[in-house]
Amino acid sequence: MTNPPHFKGFTPIGLPEEKNPVVLHYEEYEAVRLSDFELYTQLEAAKEMGISRPTYTRIYESARRKIAMAFVKGRAIVFEGGKVYFDSEWYSCKACGCWFNHPAKEDEVKNCGLCNSTEIQQFHGNGKHTITVDYCVCPQCGLEKVHTHGVPCNKDICPHCNCAMHRKGTPHHNGFRINKC
Repeated sequence: MTNPPHFKGFTPIGLPEEKNPVVLHYEEYEAVRLSDFELYTQLEAAKEMGISRPTYTRIYESARRKIAMAFVKGRAIVFEGGKVYFDSEWYSCKACGCWFNHPAKEDEVKNCGLCNSTEIQQFHGNGKHTITVDYCVCPQCGLEKVHTHGVPCNKDICPHCNCAMHRKGTPHHNGFRINKC
């Protein structure tokens, strides 16, 4: 994949914040980009992605259904996960989860372009990288759940103790438990 989105997603205007965004995997984004933006045929797009045409068709159809659901129900769309293979220099921001590349190779990357954090990491090697999974944790009972990118952990409420969740590994979580919420 050479062109993952340079932003985390979309949100509808004029509606309250949605806790259950539609998750569009990177390979689904790529299928939509190739067919609807680049105007590749399904066979050309499948070859570009290195997959069979029937597999491409399933990925593309899944993406279209998810986008339609987001439009019809007024839900946010976030990009994340899936089987991702980057073939250029890419960076990840640990603070906001943003993935970005840096076209001006002669300049050093010091900050995330989205949140300006210095907590960034560059990917090296063969171009195949896995997406790290973040967790939200309840400070009361310790329940962990997979973090939904684009949704702050404190917007999730623990189903056991009704406390606001915190991102695992942050100062809000490390080393202490709160006895009341």
